[in-house]
Amino acid sequence: MSRIGKKPVPVPSGVTASIDGQTVTIKGPKGEKSFVLNDLVLAEMTDDGIKIDPRGASKAARSMWGMSRTMVANLITGVTDGFKKDLAITGVGYRAQIQGQNLQLALGFSHDVVYPIPDGIEIKCPKPTEISIAGTDKQRVGQVAAEIREFRPPEPYKGKGVRYADEFIVRKEGKKK
Repeated sequence: MSRIGKKPVPVPSGVTASIDGQTVTIKGPKGEKSFVLNDLVLAEMTDDGIKIDPRGASKAARSMWGMSRTMVANLITGVTDGFKKDLAITGVGYRAQIQGQNLQLALGFSHDVVYPIPDGIEIKCPKPTEISIAGTDKQRVGQVAAEIREFRPPEPYKGKGVRYADEFIVRKEGKKK
């Protein structure tokens, strides 16, 4: 029995939810999001919120149960609060800045890295060494953060590179004489 799946997803005030077959649509202050549920689960509106149940007792249906509930919960969080990831840049001369619809990164290469900002994602640079990524879709926010980090991942000897703000880099000792 899924401990996550059996909890109903509460729908806060100011948010409207509708279920049309396997499609769950959520409208909130930050926009509208929808998700198509797997055929192995069943969604219904109750007084407590949106209830997700498996259609059968098969292993596949039980596997989709908790994941489907989490996806619906992420839709509601996205249209109410949104999601945010922070990146930190470490290294001499490493910096980031916004230029129009592009994020320009100086990461020690012979050229600046230009990353076009995707639709639905908001990127800010409060400091030249900090990047803040926000949006309503948890997967897209995480994907954009991972793509930016991929340009120069943190290295273990000096810790230089782009890392998540809450990430800890395990440092290695350099070679000895």
